[in-house]
Amino acid sequence: MIVISNVHYPPESTREVAKRYLTAKALPDYITKKGPYISSSIKMGIHSLTYYEMENHRLPEGLVAIGESMSEYFGVPGYTYDIKPYFELEEGLGILGM
Repeated sequence: MIVISNVHYPPESTREVAKRYLTAKALPDYITKKGPYISSSIKMGIHSLTYYEMENHRLPEGLVAIGESMSEYFGVPGYTYDIKPYFELEEGLGILGM
């Protein structure tokens, strides 16, 4: 299973985000992190996507760990994020009883 974090912030907050990123504590070993992948535009600011992979049974504690890592950025002007889990098709069908 994967969890995706979707982050936005204005360009003027880039230095503060980078400073906090460089000093953030590592995620637990059961989470494999890919990214962050960054794009930017003058109209929308900075957009960052990060993919986190983990075993299904680790989802509850994984979401807590990812949420705690996002809290490192609280107070950065304009910083917003969301975190969403995504299941493989077979897993999703199983949830539906199929």
